[in-house]
Amino acid sequence: MFDVIIIGGSYAGMSAALPLVRARRKVLVIDSGLRRNRFAEAAHGILGQDGRPPGEIAAEGKRQLMLYPDLTWRDGEVVSASPLDGGFEVGTADGDRFSGRFLILATGVSDTLPDVPGLKERWGRSVFHCPYCHGYELNRGALGVLASGPMSLHQAQLIPQWGPTTFFTNGALTLDEEQQRDLARRGVTVEAEAVVAVSGDRATVALKDGRAMELAGLFVATEVAPAGPLAEQLGCKLEQTPMGTVVVTDDFKATSIPGVFACGDMAQAANVTLAMADGTMAAMGAHRALLFGLPEGG
Repeated sequence: MFDVIIIGGSYAGMSAALPLVRARRKVLVIDSGLRRNRFAEAAHGILGQDGRPPGEIAAEGKRQLMLYPDLTWRDGEVVSASPLDGGFEVGTADGDRFSGRFLILATGVSDTLPDVPGLKERWGRSVFHCPYCHGYELNRGALGVLASGPMSLHQAQLIPQWGPTTFFTNGALTLDEEQQRDLARRGVTVEAEAVVAVSGDRATVALKDGRAMELAGLFVATEVAPAGPLAEQLGCKLEQTPMGTVVVTDDFKATSIPGVFACGDMAQAANVTLAMADGTMAAMGAHRALLFGLPEGG
């Protein structure tokens, strides 16, 4: 039996594994290989790694982890997780089964984009959700925000910092007079005509009335949900937020299910730096539980 099984080997999962193997704990990481930022050419805003391809960052992290003899890595998809005496059992799509005293869920999230042709194909390349990650490289070009829900107003207020901005409400949002005045003060152009497609090398927005607007980049708030069924299978408490569904955790990343921790985007970390910090906190929580047991009632 492993001390800790970490499901998900991206930035949060690997950051959770590192302190645990350095504490000489037996750790298994099972990774499906589907990082959220796999479509991006470069990762930004990560101290010491700014502008590096995200795949290279992940590969280097894995290389360093594999130097520790207490680390076991398995490529594969975990499709089941359930409690057993003294811990948990997980099963993979390939039929393998593993047991561990504690679980750390770091599977990330799935992003649901508005149903606009051409949007998905440009996700991570010229269609983004985070200006701090991608805004600088757009070189103050013409930018757009495609409304998908209440969070889109916040995006429209934020994006002008990186370039002249058009807010495509696209029937997803109705602005009151105060919100319209606020956007006007920020220099945001509000476009109410429906968006019918996104095309071109970057992001050319086609409107229902036949107009087209060529943009350097288009921002959209996706609806997120934990990737895979494990959190729900285990009975972890979930929360609906303006961004979608996330797993509820405490300060040490413990979920509502004793012995199960969650970190990274599925626990609302939002970017690579925060995901790595989140993973470290989950490791501390799991290690405290290994040393001192679970808190009473949790």
